[in-house]
Amino acid sequence: MRMRIGCRMRYRMEQPTPLIAMLNVHYSRFGDLERADYLVTSPSVPLESYRDGFGNWCTRMVAPAGEFILASDGIFRDSGLPDPFAPEARQAAVQDLPFDTLVYLLGSRYCDTDLLSEEAWRLFAQTPTGWARVQAICDYVHETVAFDYMQASATRTASETLRGRHGVCRDFTHLAIAFCRCMNIPARYCTGYLSDIGEPMPYPAGDFAAWMEVYLDGRWWVFDPRNNTRRLGRILIARGRDAADVPLTQTFGPNTLTQFDVWTWDAHDDPFEAVPGARN
Repeated sequence: MRMRIGCRMRYRMEQPTPLIAMLNVHYSRFGDLERADYLVTSPSVPLESYRDGFGNWCTRMVAPAGEFILASDGIFRDSGLPDPFAPEARQAAVQDLPFDTLVYLLGSRYCDTDLLSEEAWRLFAQTPTGWARVQAICDYVHETVAFDYMQASATRTASETLRGRHGVCRDFTHLAIAFCRCMNIPARYCTGYLSDIGEPMPYPAGDFAAWMEVYLDGRWWVFDPRNNTRRLGRILIARGRDAADVPLTQTFGPNTLTQFDVWTWDAHDDPFEAVPGARN
């Protein structure tokens, strides 16, 4: 399966503004790029790239005052298979977990496990361990939280999502991660592209997606509490403890986002004309 992936963000900067972007396909999938998704800017500015502490590819720059555009556009080759499914995957005892997974048992900025531990054990203590327990957590979050773009909040924590019962994909993911960690299952936050290929019409507007990976049976597995299905065309950009570790863009000064387009399409189609300003 060949997919065209990319994004376009237009800002109005009030002054020269340092900016860090995390918008390129994760290094673990770089070999699947038929055409690299190089980051370009308008006007052109010097770019400096580096890997953060989680191995994610980051690009820093200083955006000039006025209109500033960040964009990428690549061709990605995918297996065309849904997310792997392994219902027999087992949960390891904490003392047997690899050292590098232990950080994903701890509370973090948006995954406030200290406030959710008692509720997690009340809800899930009687579920079978391993894959079935993670799926029970995803089922609960998917059924309990209502998806609502109008309720998006950059500061909402997992416990606040449970209390308010609404949010967007990052909120679903934070709550499921927090519950998993409370149950001694390492869980980490992921952001990236998620295609609508194979899904019923009409498709929602293009956007980046959030999901989680959990550590079972010696490897990491994808779970998606927002959609709660095994999906096609999931392309990782970055991983971290929660959304605080993987902001798609981090700006260090006042600005306004005036355009935001994301595409993850079948490469045999070319619906760019449906994206206002995508060629400008």
